[in-house]
Amino acid sequence: MASWPLVSCLRVQASRHNTSISGQTLPDCNIYSMRIFITGSTDGIGLASARALISQGHSVTIHARNASRAADAKAALPKADSVLIGDLSSIAQTKALAEAANKTGRFDCVMHNAGLGYQHGSRKTEDGLEALFAVNSLAPYILTCLMERPKRLVYVSSQLHSGGSDEFGDVEWKRRRYDSMQAYSDSKLHNAILACAVARRWPNVPSNSVHPGWVKTKLGGWSAPVDLDSGAKTQVYLASADDIGTGQYWANMKPAMTHSAVGNVGKQEELLKRYHELSGVALPE
Repeated sequence: MASWPLVSCLRVQASRHNTSISGQTLPDCNIYSMRIFITGSTDGIGLASARALISQGHSVTIHARNASRAADAKAALPKADSVLIGDLSSIAQTKALAEAANKTGRFDCVMHNAGLGYQHGSRKTEDGLEALFAVNSLAPYILTCLMERPKRLVYVSSQLHSGGSDEFGDVEWKRRRYDSMQAYSDSKLHNAILACAVARRWPNVPSNSVHPGWVKTKLGGWSAPVDLDSGAKTQVYLASADDIGTGQYWANMKPAMTHSAVGNVGKQEELLKRYHELSGVALPE
């Protein structure tokens, strides 16, 4: 695994105004209603993000892996606009989810939040890929490619991306001995690289990644120091704020330093090529 210094991807500045979530001040949020789609929004940070954005008056479409989880999510968020179903470990179902989302119309924001944690052991999908890679890394790429281009994109990454490998020859873990923590860190690096690649390829679509913190969720564990609302705060801001800029990795409500591979155009293109090879889907120009 290469060792890289932490550097900024792109430098931007955001103006600040005020709104609030669970009593916390948030800067610079839109006063008009937006259509927002959030993957993995049946529980955890995704559910908290959806709840916060609905409370701000936005129209939120949630996503669930199956019908049972969809029913639970709809019960938890009765004011959600709709719920879409698709198992992101399956390339075919991810493509079908993109098609279903497009039938509802263009979204102002798509938040790629769904993910498996490092607690999950090795599991192969119907496509012969490691499930963690398929859900965390490949699925956001496929949805980005196939959904009608939104006005902005948010990719949920993690501080653990700094330990990710920027060698992409075996992203699907066919030759390497599986290591769940390394697989998770790799996937979060992929998310940050994808966000920056899309920002470069689509300059009119703000595209950013975000570290929510060590949050009390199934993934983070219940001893984690950050509550759900605080963990959702930065991604809610990126989904709804004005003048957020693009091509940045955010943490604690501000742009943060990141793995240098994130801003490396060669690495971005290398990862996009691997995604294309594995999915059969190319990122539109």
